[in-house]
Amino acid sequence: MTATLISLISIVFGIIGANSFAALNKKYSFGLIGNTIAGVFGSILFIKSFGRLGFNPQAIVSEHSVSISLFILNCTVSLIAGGLALLLLHYLKSKVK
Repeated sequence: MTATLISLISIVFGIIGANSFAALNKKYSFGLIGNTIAGVFGSILFIKSFGRLGFNPQAIVSEHSVSISLFILNCTVSLIAGGLALLLLHYLKSKVK
């Protein structure tokens, strides 16, 4: 696996997390497209912010081997980040109104 592929998989997990959270909590939903956009940006923001702790895509594929535990951690953080991005958007939407 390359770092680019791991980044794309992380983004997909962010999208899944946002849409799953919206399916469980309808009041936080922004529609399929809005949830997807929130998942993409939430995943990217969290992986860029917290990836410096050692589970960024470059660290996962260091020395031409894949660290499965770091990959699972990366995907888990992306999944949670998608849901948190929806919470943040809902909070911002309520403050604007």
